[in-house]
This record gives sequence, structure tokens and C-alpha cells, in this order.
Amino acid sequence: DNTYFRLGIKGMTKINDELTGFGQWEYNIQGNRAESDGSDGTKTRYAYAGLKYADLGSIDYGRNSGVLYDVASITDYAPIFDIMTDSYTDGFLTGRANGLLTWRNTNFFGLNDNLKFALQYQGKNGSGSNNSSRSVYGSNGDGAGASVSYDFDWGGSLLAAYGNSRRTAEQEALAYGGGKHAEMWATGFKYDSGSLYAAVKYSQGYNITPIKNYGYANKSENFEVYTRYVFDNGIIPGIGWFQSRGKDIENSGDIYLMKYLDINLSWFLNKNFFTYVDYKINQLDKNTPFSISTDDTFGVGMTWQF
Repeated sequence: DNTYFRLGIKGMTKINDELTGFGQWEYNIQGNRAESDGSDGTKTRYAYAGLKYADLGSIDYGRNSGVLYDVASITDYAPIFDIMTDSYTDGFLTGRANGLLTWRNTNFFGLNDNLKFALQYQGKNGSGSNNSSRSVYGSNGDGAGASVSYDFDWGGSLLAAYGNSRRTAEQEALAYGGGKHAEMWATGFKYDSGSLYAAVKYSQGYNITPIKNYGYANKSENFEVYTRYVFDNGIIPGIGWFQSRGKDIENSGDIYLMKYLDINLSWFLNKNFFTYVDYKINQLDKNTPFSISTDDTFGVGMTWQF
């Protein structure tokens, strides 16, 4: 059971003809906990505010998505078993994280509406900072990253992103993956016709992909491909392939950390309510080390959004 309730506020206000303020806050409340657990599982997903000035773009600060997620998001469509190979919450610049200062420009200073880019800086989170209770896997040193994308008029888009963060002393001391920097580059392509959607992405990481609770892979190669089709009656079948291969792992060499086929089906009964099933067909060898699950997994759910 993974029942949850999410609520949030998102808005903008016009300050003058060229300057606009904006912000977002989103909170998650778990509905699968015992009452005695109190607030266990509740969390802030997003909390940021910023300003947008004409064609110069926008700048914001707070808890937001890292720029590496700009590429990772193109295959983030499976209803349950999604975004698992190279994007992690509080994992440097790969997913939702704290202390992000982001500048985004969506039309290349008004010269090209198809060209977008972003620059991002992240301050340290971990021991000795305002978030000293974090685990070693939710910590980070100072980091910076960038992303760029180009949208073609026929529905295709090319994307690329890069991030490099200083690792904490605790991360460097782990048994696996002891480098001073966590680094990743990613590239992807997507096509969206309105009904048909297809995307593929590839990334390489260094000291950034976790191996359960053992440490990090010295190097990782991640590949995802996903496609779905939206029928007029609200039924959306989807299928995807997801794999992450750790390389140069101490005493293990190269192993697959994740490798599965995902088949899913969603049905939007109306604009506010949909139901879905998701089946993860695991392709990992049964002898995969590090206590990594090799089981197939099936999930079903319903969502009401308003």
C-alpha cells in the first residue's frame, strides 16, 4: 500500500509590464502509515519562489528539480515504476533537491522560441549545514549544472544536460565510489504528436549512482526508452525499457544495477480521475549482488486530482 495525498499552491503575480513573480509549494502526506507513526512519510516536494523578467528569463531559489532532470523527465511517464535509473530525490542535481538557484531562459533572449537553456547552482546540504540530519545519500557539496534543449516544429526535441557536484567527506569514505566529485552528463530525444509520445535518453555518471546502501558506482551507464499512445476514450497504454549498468565497481567489476521492461495501462475516466496498472518485468540475473531485487513487481492504483 502506498496511498498518499498531495496538495500544493502554484501561482504568479504581475509586478509590472516586464517583471513577474512566481512560486510553488507542494506537500506530500502518506496515507499508508499507522496513526502511531505520526507525521512519518510526510515531506515537502517543492518550495521555491522567483522572478521572471521579459526575455532575460527567470531566476528562482528553493527546493526544485535539478537541471539533470530536464533530460530525465522525458521518460518519466510510467505510472508507478518510473524515473529509476539516473534520477533520485536529493541526489545532487538529478531530481528534486534543496538549495537550488536556477536561471532559465525559454526563448534564447527573444531570438528563438525553440531554443531553451538553464544554469543552476546548488549549495551544500549535509553535516554542518542547515540540513544536518540528512543521510549520507541525501547530502551534497556545492554543485553546478546546465541544460539545453531545441524543439523542432514537427514535434521532436533534442535535449542535453550536465552536472558536477562536490561530494561530502562521508560520501568519499564509503566502501564503494570514493571520488571527490559526483558528475553526470545526459542527452535525449523525444517526439510528441499529441497522441503518440516516444522518448529515448542516455546518460553517464561518475560517483553519482547509488548501489543500494553500499556506496556509489565509480561509473554508470544509463539507458531508457519509453513510448505511449493516448486514445480518444482516455485509455493510454505505455511500454518502456530501463537499465543502469555500474562499471568499475570495487571487487565486482561491471554489473547491472537495474534492468527491466515496464508495461502499463492508464485510463482517464474524466479529467479529474484515472486508474492505472503497471507491471515491472525484471531482467536482472538472480545472482545479482548487493541485495538488489530481481523480482517482477505489479502495481495498481487510482488517482483523483483537482
